[in-house]
Amino acid sequence: MGIGLKGGTSVNSSNSAQQCELLPKSKIYFSISEVCKLTSLEAHVLRYWESEFPQLRPKKNRSGNRAYKTKDIETINFIKQLLYEEKFTIPGAKKRLAERKSPDTATEKNLGDNIPAPVTPCQNESIKKE
Repeated sequence: MGIGLKGGTSVNSSNSAQQCELLPKSKIYFSISEVCKLTSLEAHVLRYWESEFPQLRPKKNRSGNRAYKTKDIETINFIKQLLYEEKFTIPGAKKRLAERKSPDTATEKNLGDNIPAPVTPCQNESIKKE
């Protein structure tokens, strides 16, 4: 069941997955109005999310208009799911998105405390002498 939003639109998790499948394969870049239609979001929301989420930085064309790639639209749908369906706060969604983008670095941070520091050749010689 979707969540009602301003303007009578609703958010549905299967809807966002279907929208990614409906993206034209031959098209590389999408305008902000096309992305608004695909994601059921308004342009001001997308622009605000760009200021809040560093992972969402669409390129701009020569005339300065935003040019979103399929990866950007997938990121938008993920942010939308976190905020609207899973009820994350913006800081919480930022953290989850950062974890999603770099799971290896998050794991290294957690394991880094248990890994001994590497031994340099000079330290190796001093260990042998003792």
